Amino acid sequence: MAHAAPHHDYHLVDPSPYPLVASIAVTVMMVGAVAWMKGVFGLEEGTSWLFFAGLAGVLYSAFGWWADVIKESRNGDHTPVVSIGLRYGMVLFIASEVMFFAAFFWMFFEMAVFNEARAHIPEVSNWADTAAAWSTWPPKGIEVLDPWQLPLLNTVILLLSGTTVTWAHHALQVGDRNGAKMGLIITVVLGVLFTAVQVYEYQHILHENLFFNEEAANSGLYGSIFFMATGFHGFHVLLGTIFLAVCLLRLLAGQMTPQKHFGFEAAAWYWHFVDVVWLFLFAFVYVTFG
Repeated sequence: MAHAAPHHDYHLVDPSPYPLVASIAVTVMMVGAVAWMKGVFGLEEGTSWLFFAGLAGVLYSAFGWWADVIKESRNGDHTPVVSIGLRYGMVLFIASEVMFFAAFFWMFFEMAVFNEARAHIPEVSNWADTAAAWSTWPPKGIEVLDPWQLPLLNTVILLLSGTTVTWAHHALQVGDRNGAKMGLIITVVLGVLFTAVQVYEYQHILHENLFFNEEAANSGLYGSIFFMATGFHGFHVLLGTIFLAVCLLRLLAGQMTPQKHFGFEAAAWYWHFVDVVWLFLFAFVYVTFG
């Protein structure tokens, strides 16, 4: 009866299998990743099927779970109070993502700013060679990228996409559905283009051995930090592109109105967050300490 006709501002969600299914799937995926890279529980290194089985479970859970949230919205369960809660949840999620990237920036800044301190580290085993390699930044033997080529191109792409997603959001608010569709289509295309440029950049780095080579022995930390920071950002761009593509499909299906479109609003917030993170990456990882 609590779910039949609520006379209050708080929606009581129906029992859902997705939290349990998602947690099991993530566990399977992570164990599968270890098995793929190192081998575990009798599975030989290079065994990939367990990882992809877990990934399929994660994607299934994500699709079903978010589809239920969309159904709740269309059924009128997202009252003004529930909508405020959703906004708080999205803000807190983005705040957690800020701290996630802060850890990578902290690591990069610590190595880049205080690199001279490595020369004062006592010589213990093979650590002396590693400390010597880290005493300069970028470490000796590392060939850095020119920030004014592909990185600048990707910066322009993301800044332009931030403009188009804002255009689409404003157009939807004022009832211009055609403008909203056009702005979203351009944003999704720009997101795909950014990912394509970054994949090409990674291929260039790996093919030319810019970060990992004989001259850069014991200097692998630079490449590790670079790929962790820019790679996770690229992963967020990919997720944001999917997020906006789903919003585009919902917009084409007539599921968003000027009064009710929080899904799109949350996607726009997320996209702007991705833009800001990239500006910091470009300014510090590519330019200042590159």
